[in-house]
Amino acid sequence: MNNPSDTETQIIPISRIADKIYIIRGVKVMFDRDLAVLYGVPTKALNQAVRRNVKRFPKDFMFTLTAEELEDWRSQIVTSNPWAKMGLRRPPSVFTEQGVAMLSSVLNSERAILVNIQIIRTFTRLRELLATHEELRLKLESLEKKYDEQFKIVFDAFRRLLDAENEEKPQIGFDIKTI
Repeated sequence: MNNPSDTETQIIPISRIADKIYIIRGVKVMFDRDLAVLYGVPTKALNQAVRRNVKRFPKDFMFTLTAEELEDWRSQIVTSNPWAKMGLRRPPSVFTEQGVAMLSSVLNSERAILVNIQIIRTFTRLRELLATHEELRLKLESLEKKYDEQFKIVFDAFRRLLDAENEEKPQIGFDIKTI
């Protein structure tokens, strides 16, 4: 079978990869240390490979977190010691989907290639899920507008009936007081 979800082609569960994707600066990214673990290399080796090939990683492929972004990220992952530097000597680098794709060309190993394929598939799957949610949101908005118009007609009809009840109606029949 050529199904990308076959267990033989998945050396890492997609959920494990998806858990390592964060949104920073409005972009989905993965941290250098998380990628190093997935690729089975030390973070230092991953960063050295990137530095040796820095022209392959423009700012829209990879960037380094600012001190403020690092603090925001640390606050999102609760640690027992908030003052600990989490073993970081310098702010981590993060890679966008394109940067992750470029990593396979600088980390020339069989595992890097297989892991990269899975990471790209995970990014694609997340994009598809978001598109599906967007389609659902648009359909719901359309239904709301449609039903709002229908309910407007019903409410207008109720208002006309209520207004008609409040109008003075001509009296039908005999008035006993006048006889």
